[in-house]
Amino acid sequence: MPVIESEEHKALRAAVAALGAKYGRDYLTNAVSSGRHPAELWAEAAELGYLGVNLPEEYGGGGGGVSELSIVLEELGAAGCPLLMLVVSPAICGTVIARFGTGEQKREWLPALADGTRTMAFGITEPDAGSNSHRITTTARRDPASGDWLLTGRKVFVSGVDTADATLVVGRTEDARTGNLKPCLFIVPRDTDGFQRHAIDMELQASERQFELVLDDVRLPAGALVGEEDAGLLQLFAGLNPERIMGAAFAIGMGRYALARAVEYARERTVWKVPIGAHQAIAHPLAQAHIELELARLMMQKAAHLCDAGDDIGAGEAANMAKYAAGEACVKAVDQAVHTLGGNGLTREYGLASLITAARVSRIAPVSREMILNYVSHQTLGLPKSY
Repeated sequence: MPVIESEEHKALRAAVAALGAKYGRDYLTNAVSSGRHPAELWAEAAELGYLGVNLPEEYGGGGGGVSELSIVLEELGAAGCPLLMLVVSPAICGTVIARFGTGEQKREWLPALADGTRTMAFGITEPDAGSNSHRITTTARRDPASGDWLLTGRKVFVSGVDTADATLVVGRTEDARTGNLKPCLFIVPRDTDGFQRHAIDMELQASERQFELVLDDVRLPAGALVGEEDAGLLQLFAGLNPERIMGAAFAIGMGRYALARAVEYARERTVWKVPIGAHQAIAHPLAQAHIELELARLMMQKAAHLCDAGDDIGAGEAANMAKYAAGEACVKAVDQAVHTLGGNGLTREYGLASLITAARVSRIAPVSREMILNYVSHQTLGLPKSY
């Protein structure tokens, strides 16, 4: 794995940074306050080929991988205008369909995901399952008369369902040989009969709203199943690894944005005849935050490299570690940025206070730091399982 970024990646980073600077945090804040999707930024990112940079060239994508897509999200985040649906639509759903979808599914969805004309949400979390994916109760059964699937269950905290053209839903089917339930993935179009959505009233303000989904005997054609019915966890984790990597990119970008605002302020704010950044009490915590963000990025790059190389097991470990490191680094960077500005850090003028809540999400979603520590202690260190 290369430790230093290639010239191509540096060029991509610079180009996306320029796009982000064109829009910036004010654009995203205005979109959120007015209840608008950041459609202009989404459309321009699509036109420049950034949305589908990880998808196969034969379906209109850039032929890259999560390594490239994570750069896109990180740099938009560092400019103050991250796009959450990048995590979901091309990263999770696009990856799963590209790897396991039928020829028809690839032709229908990948070009549209790549050019941004269609988006797809992802539904896995359930109200009674939480972090325990083994307790997912959304079930799919065959209609013996027609061969259709009937999907029943509930999902919560599903992003962007109101604007997405379809949702990739994680359900479970019964293994005819063992009777055990196994995970399977289904494409559910937004307006399918029996597919209901209810917005969740969130304290956190974001351009992508959160929804609870109710599936009441949702009838889907046989072709709605993604991949093989017997593939089980393989297909699920093919989507969850990119999700964690992109979650890390989101957190790193946010941390970089907050840190840059704090450094700028510390250079200019003068008290007792010198800029406050000349004092170690201000400078050292900012330097520590920068170091931790850089370390988190290295682990994210390792995870992305393993994911793009097809090493699902290695990528799983690294992606969890990257998401953990990035979440911790993000929270610390945002906290220190607000603290550096003092009272100004809580004003609308400087736009950092809202990041305090947003940064906490990086510790909670898409998987909590405690579950990551469970994973590392059990899978990596070989300690007894605690749950």
